[in-house]
Amino acid sequence: MNDSSPIPRRSVLYMPGANERALEKAKTIPADALILDLEDSVAPDSKTVARERVCAAVGSGHYGRKELIIRVNGLDTGWFADDIAAASTAGPAGILVPKVSSVADVQVVEAAMEQGGAPDHTRIWAMVETPRGMLHCEEIANASERLTVLVMGTNDLAKELQCAHVPGREPLLPGLGLCLLAARATGRVIIDGVYNDVQDAAGFADECRQGHQLGFDGKTLIHPSQVDPCNRIWAPTETDVMEARAMIEAFEHALAEGHGVAVRNGRMIEHLHVAEARRTLAFHEVITRG
Repeated sequence: MNDSSPIPRRSVLYMPGANERALEKAKTIPADALILDLEDSVAPDSKTVARERVCAAVGSGHYGRKELIIRVNGLDTGWFADDIAAASTAGPAGILVPKVSSVADVQVVEAAMEQGGAPDHTRIWAMVETPRGMLHCEEIANASERLTVLVMGTNDLAKELQCAHVPGREPLLPGLGLCLLAARATGRVIIDGVYNDVQDAAGFADECRQGHQLGFDGKTLIHPSQVDPCNRIWAPTETDVMEARAMIEAFEHALAEGHGVAVRNGRMIEHLHVAEARRTLAFHEVITRG
């Protein structure tokens, strides 16, 4: 979140597009963003009805301040063309495309959105979930001004790598690191992958903390029970906010006395620390506004 008015994307919850009850329930779930899914959670014979329900949900105006994202089926499927056309007409905040692995993939998506009349506010969200995609992540992120968010597809990446799902995610860290570097180098938002065991609250919290420490802007979720702990972990604590304010105050006092740096509690404070403190306060203000 390099923006001066950051958009909270701490919790990004997948909701099955064919499930009418789930779409209704999603209105009351305190996730920052919802991914209304047409892909993995929807059976082949339900794709058409899911598309209709998701587009109607986007146009309903009943989801408050939540960002609404439509995940379409992949470019290599027979559903992609109809999905992208309908999603472009619906005009959600973003269209999430799975298995984006090249600049050419982004260009196909962008052209289809323009042909479908997607409004300017509808951005491309790209799922990066293949070894090729991760190796070319910086090129993908820079392929279009419409592309603003990278989403990690950690389940598919693990499958492609033939690696184990283990606590700490050591086999996935090289790929995740490449994507984090690409996101920060290009000014894109980056969202961590899902945690599969919805009954393992401790393991989920550990992975959220890891993702936050690594620098992800938030995490994709598969169950409403994961939203509250995710929101808490990605929100600045009261101590964080107090320290940020004190740091800015100390630095401004030092500047007023003609110094270029300040010292607080034995630690040197420079411009970069103040910029981070201001980002913390801006994010805190946005999420406390609700």
